[in-house]
Amino acid sequence: MSSEAITTAMFLIAAVISAGVLINAVFPVIYSLSGTISSSSHAVDERLSTDIRIVTTYASGNSNTARIWLKNIGTGRIATTEIEKADVFLGAEGDFIRLSHSTTLSEGTWRYEILEDTNGQWDPGETLYIEGMTSKIPSSGDVVYFQFVLPSGIYRSTTFTAGD
Repeated sequence: MSSEAITTAMFLIAAVISAGVLINAVFPVIYSLSGTISSSSHAVDERLSTDIRIVTTYASGNSNTARIWLKNIGTGRIATTEIEKADVFLGAEGDFIRLSHSTTLSEGTWRYEILEDTNGQWDPGETLYIEGMTSKIPSSGDVVYFQFVLPSGIYRSTTFTAGD
């Protein structure tokens, strides 16, 4: 009888120790996975709620300027800091450059304005006006390439014909 009690006690102690080791081994993995899943779902949610569309375009090879209007058609707002970090590519098809953001327009730069702005952010339904300047804009009748890339990876591009 006493040998059965000792055996049972040893099995019980082994089971408790095994459970403790298992919890200590598995819990950190589950905790780190939950953080990874949470950050991934936030990134996916941000990408899904952000959507933009190019509304209309105009470029003049004579003045080396292009004007592009984009609409925020997503459900999320886009901060001005994100707009200023965006990449803007402009020029002839196959011969374009990345422009630098600036508050004043000069060769190789772009600037923007949020139309209908009420709070300093690009809200859903608002229009973003972009003006870029580069000597890479072709002459009238030739094809112009434009691409706008947000830091999150959302991008829109188009080709259109340059005017006078």
